[in-house]
Amino acid sequence: MRTVHVALTIAMIMAVMLAVSVRAGTAAERLVWFGTYTGGTAKSEGIYVARFDDATGSLSPVTLAGAATNPSYLALHSRLPMLYAVAEAGATDGKPGGAVTAFAIDSATGLLTDKGWQSSGGGGPCHLSVDPTGRAVVATNYGGGSTICLGLAADGALEPVVAAADGQPGGFIQHVFERAGEFGFNKGGQEAPHAHSVEVTADGRFAIVNDLGLDRVIVYALDADKATLAPHGYVRVKTSAGPRRFALHPSRPFGYAVNEFDLTVTAFAHDPQTGELREIQTLSTLPAEVTERKGFSGAEIVVHPSGRFLYASNRGHDTIAMFAVDEATGRLTWLGAEPIQGATPRSFAVDPTGAFLLAAGQNSNTVTVFRIDEATGRLTFTGTSIAVPAPVSIVFSRKSQAAER
Repeated sequence: MRTVHVALTIAMIMAVMLAVSVRAGTAAERLVWFGTYTGGTAKSEGIYVARFDDATGSLSPVTLAGAATNPSYLALHSRLPMLYAVAEAGATDGKPGGAVTAFAIDSATGLLTDKGWQSSGGGGPCHLSVDPTGRAVVATNYGGGSTICLGLAADGALEPVVAAADGQPGGFIQHVFERAGEFGFNKGGQEAPHAHSVEVTADGRFAIVNDLGLDRVIVYALDADKATLAPHGYVRVKTSAGPRRFALHPSRPFGYAVNEFDLTVTAFAHDPQTGELREIQTLSTLPAEVTERKGFSGAEIVVHPSGRFLYASNRGHDTIAMFAVDEATGRLTWLGAEPIQGATPRSFAVDPTGAFLLAAGQNSNTVTVFRIDEATGRLTFTGTSIAVPAPVSIVFSRKSQAAER
């Protein structure tokens, strides 16, 4: 009887260990979340999660992590297991304007628990960025043409926007044309201000906002303690270029904007002390032989973690443009354009190790995986493609799940 009892005990222990192994995955795994559009024919229900293997580039099938309305862009808290999503809508809970929603993350499964929302202050919020200290989140409203800063409580919960008073800045800024006729030639996107993205600098002192409608890259002074924004300056890009997304170099004083309308990338020198931006180069995101661009538009931009390469996506052409970065000057050299093996790469992401790039095919309902050559920066399709309904943003957990626990 004792032998049987011992055998059963060992079997039970092994079963528990197997269950834990399945739940935890391998040391090389990390979670990856996908923001989506919930309208249309894709039948998305919100934010999805999968497991990604750093070593092989494999992706598990997705699971619904949390129900949400048009969670088109996601961002992680810098310290806490919290994820934030915009609700890209014209109204929320019967009130005008979209919203920013906070979710608590189950670090073992990646599933999300809704922890409340705050109004974004304008219609169509489409992008957000968390302050490095975890004290504030900044979001842009495309439809409303505005930028909003919301404070974060100690537990990561969203706090109401701070109103401007007595000459002191608040947390909301409405973008405006400075003079009549300032708008560009693309009346479908430049008839009004359209704030499209925001990146908070590494020291948390500035928020850099691309306004596609104004052809401006705007710098705001950010006070994360007070959750306020103040105008600090801006630089204009070429008329009707349409700056959409912005990426800062991870270690050098440079920044890069992808321009939606003319499918270019503009490189800037960035003074981290003053916040000043100065244009140093603009070049196409399409191969020189591509002359017919009807239906094409630039979308996302990412600097490789090493700082040696830069990538930008072309919708319509359905490719990722690849560039080498001169880390002394910030200038870019064209490397080519790689098809995403899907349709409409509204967004993509490089995994934190820098070994793989995941491309979101919004209209093909797919996420495809590419290996990054560490020497050349070029992309090679791995053959991995998973089904995700209307994917439009991708966020990786910062550490392997084994490390998180």
